[in-house]
Amino acid sequence: MTSPVSTNNRRIAKNTLLLYFRMLLMIGINLYTSRVILQVLGVEDFGINNVVGGVITMLGFLTGSLAGASSRYITYDLGKGDMEIMKKTFGNILSIHLLLAGLVVVIGETIGLWFMTTQLQIPETRETAAFWVYQFSIISFVLSVISVPYNASIIAHEKMSAFAYISIVDAVLKLLIVYLLLVIPYDKLIVYAALFCCIQIFDRIVYSIYCRKHFEETRSKLSFDKKLFKEIFAFAGWTMNGSLAVIGYTQGINVLLNIFFGPAVNAARGIAVQVQNVTRQFCTNFQMALNPQLTKSYATGDYAHMHRLLKVSSKFSFYLMLLISLPLMLEAPLILKWWLGAVPEHTVNFLRLILCTGILFALSNPIITAVHATGKLKKFQLIEGSMLLSIVPVAYLLLRFFRIPPEHVFLVHILVEICTQYVRIRIVLPLIVMPLREYIADVIKPVLKVGILALIIPMLVYCNMNVNIASFLVVCLITACWILLVIYFIGCTKNEQFFVKGKFVAVLDKLKNNFLSVL
Repeated sequence: MTSPVSTNNRRIAKNTLLLYFRMLLMIGINLYTSRVILQVLGVEDFGINNVVGGVITMLGFLTGSLAGASSRYITYDLGKGDMEIMKKTFGNILSIHLLLAGLVVVIGETIGLWFMTTQLQIPETRETAAFWVYQFSIISFVLSVISVPYNASIIAHEKMSAFAYISIVDAVLKLLIVYLLLVIPYDKLIVYAALFCCIQIFDRIVYSIYCRKHFEETRSKLSFDKKLFKEIFAFAGWTMNGSLAVIGYTQGINVLLNIFFGPAVNAARGIAVQVQNVTRQFCTNFQMALNPQLTKSYATGDYAHMHRLLKVSSKFSFYLMLLISLPLMLEAPLILKWWLGAVPEHTVNFLRLILCTGILFALSNPIITAVHATGKLKKFQLIEGSMLLSIVPVAYLLLRFFRIPPEHVFLVHILVEICTQYVRIRIVLPLIVMPLREYIADVIKPVLKVGILALIIPMLVYCNMNVNIASFLVVCLITACWILLVIYFIGCTKNEQFFVKGKFVAVLDKLKNNFLSVL
């Protein structure tokens, strides 16, 4: 008889593979479309689209906090298995998000519009285009707010195939955008914003239909339960500080760079962030497959299983990000030149620094998921959010009074993130009954050893080779092989080595048998 743990592990593996299929498809489409869009729009308009859309995205501190609450409550209730409670929870969460969507429109068309038209550096000839980009950004953002409860249900039910299949259609539509952008004889920036908004409308309709067909709780009516509203808002309220911090060091930094350096630097950051988002998808997909099990383990009181998932998610997410990011960091000049042709100034340095923050993200997200599972957020969010929020004022002061180059803003982010991760660990581990020594021994020490040793050989090879396609292939191959060896012999426990070896042998045997059957 198959054990529940074995079934959960198979589900995690299946969901991870589906999410990676989705991700690889999106990578190919996004890399191609980004290049064409940059060429069609030009550096200035590309930067304008990046920073103007970012103004409304700054309201994400409202939606981000409620998205975390939605995911936590839906997943937690699913772990308990009471459908009536799930329907009640979903109805209340949907009502909250509809109210929030209305609030976004009000704030966006007043304070946000004022900020966009008076504070950003936008060339006078592009003000009308920037206005329409802003309006379409509001519509797209409102649709993403309304979609949050439905996406949370898909993740809670671990039906990752929905994301994979719908993403295929989404990717085709993004290719269509590129074609239409080339043939429609109108302002390219406005056309791009309008077409992207149309895709958001399509996604919203499809996800809603899918959820209503497959998940009973999503067919519940809008509802208002004072006690549950208060409980969800209390949870969201404490996560809001952390969400505000995330917006602060993403869109806040974007706005600072625009104010001090102009749209061209926003374009460089936008390109670097696109590459970072691609690499983070590898980590996010792996963690997305694990997170529902982590929350359900806490809901059922299975702390031992929760600890195992937390350590696996933290450690192997770090390894995965390192394996992907290090070759990109070393070969950034060549990769960006191949991809874009003309590379905006600062892009190479921005990319290398932003990839470092992505590696740190791999360790922080499992801890954040764990504390959300507990629901005990007050202390965590006050301290974590306040520390991360300090990135923007510190960066502003350095830009204002010391005239630092734009790259130093990202160094501030990295230093603050390292300090914040230490604080997260000290707060969260006692809440999930996990000894600090265990986490240090099983997560911190292995990732530090792997992170330091993984740099040695790739750096030596890169520094002693010329920049060309042959050296690119050699550096990437040696880097990947070296990191995998370090991970296997230094970063894995004996049981993990045995598991990896067994899977590797099984794959080889299967390939051998298939080859012999053909002969």
